[in-house]
Amino acid sequence: MKNTIIVLIALLILVLISFGIYFWIQQSVPSVDMPSTDTSMMKEGNESDKTPGLEEKKEETVIGKSFGGHDIVAYHYGTGDTEILLVGGIHGGYEWNTTLVAYEAMDYLKSNPDVIPENVMVTVIPVLNPDGLLKVVDTVDRFTKADVSTSQTVQVAGRFNGNDVDLNRNFDCDWQAKGTWQNKAVSGGSKAFSEPESQAIKNYVDTHTLSAVVVWYSAAGGVFASNCHNGILAETSTLTNLFAKASGYPAYEDFDFYEVTGDMVNWLAKEKIPAMSVLLTNHTSTEWTKNQAGIDALLKHYTK
Repeated sequence: MKNTIIVLIALLILVLISFGIYFWIQQSVPSVDMPSTDTSMMKEGNESDKTPGLEEKKEETVIGKSFGGHDIVAYHYGTGDTEILLVGGIHGGYEWNTTLVAYEAMDYLKSNPDVIPENVMVTVIPVLNPDGLLKVVDTVDRFTKADVSTSQTVQVAGRFNGNDVDLNRNFDCDWQAKGTWQNKAVSGGSKAFSEPESQAIKNYVDTHTLSAVVVWYSAAGGVFASNCHNGILAETSTLTNLFAKASGYPAYEDFDFYEVTGDMVNWLAKEKIPAMSVLLTNHTSTEWTKNQAGIDALLKHYTK
């Protein structure tokens, strides 16, 4: 009996020792979840290794939305502090060739980055009025001449945004609720900058230092200086004549074919920003060779 008790005690001691060893091992060996924890730590380390300030400037920016909810996109080329802004499509599908010339400018700048001086950034807004463009070419994105509706009624409707406002009558220079286009009365909106498209441009101008602005229109064939009753800025006069000489378009001090109210480039003049209107000769050609020469002249002018 005594021997049996000794054996049982010995077995109990062995069991206790075994459990002790087991729990010690569990506390000492790393958990199987550790690898995922290490991976997370590595990810955090990689993110912290990024050097601040070395991120490239965005190549494109959504500056706002149209009345119909479509993005208005600005594309940027070069990284300098001297910014030149090129704008097409303010009259949407009615002046669809102004959007195509803006796209050609984008292609040129992307394919030939060396033409942009180190101190310059060129920003291109190819479609300021996507609602109007959609009416005529059935897209707010890039298109070809084959996409253009041949209906004159449709093209005229494409001049206006989704709120039936002529955007080039919605800016703060001589703004009126009822503007004039040729011999027709058009809406200038409920007030200056009432439309989201013109407000988007205003916000962009307010938050950027622009050295020059070119806005394409059609069709008269010329380069027109901007002015809002405060005289033509000296730099505007210089740029107008420079672009005209390089492109072969005639230069004009103002647009006086008929009264224009709420004009975009004249508002820019009021803000003391050098700006000009480049009117293509007709409603179908981009006259790219002329406009490339004008753009090159501007880039050369601002080269330090």
